[in-house]
Amino acid sequence: MIKKQLLLSFLLTLALNLSFAQTQPQGKVLTLQEALTFASTNNIAVQQAQLDEQGAEYRISETKGSGLPQINGTGQLSVYPSIPVQLLPGEIIGQPGTYVPVKFGQKYNATGGLELSQLIFSKSYFVGLEAAATTRDLYRLRTQMSKEDVLYNVGSAYLQALQTKEQFNTIEANYNRLVQLEKILTLQYENDFAKKVDVSRITVNKTNLENQREALSAAYEQQKNALKFFMGMPMDQQFDLAADASLTTTVLPLTANAQEVLANRTDYQALQTQKKLYGLNVENIKGRAFPSLAGFGQYTYNAQRQEFNFFDTSRPWFNTFVLGVKLNIPIFDGFQRRNQVKQAELEVRKTDLSMQNLALSTQMGLDNALKQINSSQLTIQNQERNVNLAQEVYDTTNRLYKEGLSPLTDLLEAEASLRVAQTDLNNERLKFKIAQLNYIRARGEINNLIQ
Repeated sequence: MIKKQLLLSFLLTLALNLSFAQTQPQGKVLTLQEALTFASTNNIAVQQAQLDEQGAEYRISETKGSGLPQINGTGQLSVYPSIPVQLLPGEIIGQPGTYVPVKFGQKYNATGGLELSQLIFSKSYFVGLEAAATTRDLYRLRTQMSKEDVLYNVGSAYLQALQTKEQFNTIEANYNRLVQLEKILTLQYENDFAKKVDVSRITVNKTNLENQREALSAAYEQQKNALKFFMGMPMDQQFDLAADASLTTTVLPLTANAQEVLANRTDYQALQTQKKLYGLNVENIKGRAFPSLAGFGQYTYNAQRQEFNFFDTSRPWFNTFVLGVKLNIPIFDGFQRRNQVKQAELEVRKTDLSMQNLALSTQMGLDNALKQINSSQLTIQNQERNVNLAQEVYDTTNRLYKEGLSPLTDLLEAEASLRVAQTDLNNERLKFKIAQLNYIRARGEINNLIQ
């Protein structure tokens, strides 16, 4: 009996001293900071927002260009197979009381020239210039909003994938422990040192852990693919996640007031800018009721021929030069402008409501994030103690089992309790970090993660 116990103790000690192999593929280690930095320049949504920002510059130049001189070249060639006829009073040829048909013009007519126009005054134009500058700010803010959304998505995806990796490592360690224990018990069973039922119990637990391990491995690869998508990274790029991801920029005040942080939020700034644009649109529509003044000039050459010989330099062309100003005074437009103003004012009011809604959403996000942070901090402390206790129980049970003083079922229960405690700790750490990320986002400080 003593020999059996000594052999069992030796085999278990040998198994527990074996290193646990990792089955996950190893490649470049990608930190959270590197993932966020890469995404800020390579994400497709960010690139699209940057293109929209560039397009806004062209639209601004287009608006400014409407106030610059407008020059157009004109040209026209007309052929009259049948020349128009007009009736003239017969008095001009000594035939009073009659009308004489007279053909006016020639069969071939050509005209060419330049037209120039210059806006002198238009209130809506000057309002449009101010709106153009505001549009630039709006698109810049939208680009920033797109980056912040990407940073949040990448940070969340990274943390979830890291938690899955840590959970996989926990399951992997327990799985490898059971694999070695199964080998030992199988050897003991073959030498009549263990029961068949003990081998079966180990096999069942090992199979369950193997299934969990495979599911976590697949989930980890899927989460890494989601991370690549948010980063704008090719799917065939291989990397592994760093062992830890700390959000060191998080500063946690005791309380959080949404009104104090709204000014830092890009989406709130964008709503303020959008409201200003809608207000300028109201002014622009009202400005159309004011008179506008524009100058114009026209210089043309024309020629009329009975035959198509416009390239004959010996035949004359006649020029015309006209300069003038044009005044446009709106009088009545069927109440169109009034209704347009009402519609534009509704957009301003809708933006006010959006700002109020964002303020409420921000307050909710701050409160929920702080409550989760405080709750997770407490839970993590308790769960860490729980893991330590579960580890002590497992170590003690393992020692007693090796000495033949504890049944295998107690060892398996202790191992399962330790695994559950470790899983709960991993899950709570993920909740804590996600809450930190939500808090940073609610404060409008998520860009600090890449600074």
